[in-house]
Amino acid sequence: MLDEQFRDRRAERREATRAEILDAAWDLARTAGLAGVSLRDIARRIGMRPPSLYWYFDSKHAIYDAMFAEGNRQLLARFEEQNWPTDPRELLSLSARVFVEFSAEDVQRYQLLFQRTIPDFEPSPGSYALAVQALEQMRTLFTAAGLSDPGQFDLWTALTAGLAAQQTANDPGGDQWLRLIDEAVGMYADHVLGKPTAAKNE
Repeated sequence: MLDEQFRDRRAERREATRAEILDAAWDLARTAGLAGVSLRDIARRIGMRPPSLYWYFDSKHAIYDAMFAEGNRQLLARFEEQNWPTDPRELLSLSARVFVEFSAEDVQRYQLLFQRTIPDFEPSPGSYALAVQALEQMRTLFTAAGLSDPGQFDLWTALTAGLAAQQTANDPGGDQWLRLIDEAVGMYADHVLGKPTAAKNE
């Protein structure tokens, strides 16, 4: 029993240190950009010698991989905490807003998850599976809106990704493209669902 307790405490300390390393890596990414993250600077921030980092992560890309997984878990959690409406238009509008706002609130996280910002970085199968899970969650919402055509889903992802890209690239910290979400979703919904009955009768 004592040995098990010791091992548990050791594992907890290891996980706490890994979390501290990831926090430092995110802080560096937000001040120096993703490409500016270095093992030396991470070690300096947490008061550790650089070689000691390799006990927790065997490379800088391993840190990026853990950041990638963490970011996708945050996106999945954001989906899970929503009270999704049953009306198709409202559901599309909320799902677009959740994704675009999530992207816009942290530019470096957006770049890591959705752009190829780091040369030669490829997420591990486990981390990539979380990204696939997030995409499938979006597809599930899309299906709940009564839409199942793959081409319509491709257009939907292009629409939401385009809004996110414009917002993060051209107005970081602002809301220029966030303000266009409802209008863009309305045009898309008219295209794939048809215009609302009231509008047709006008």
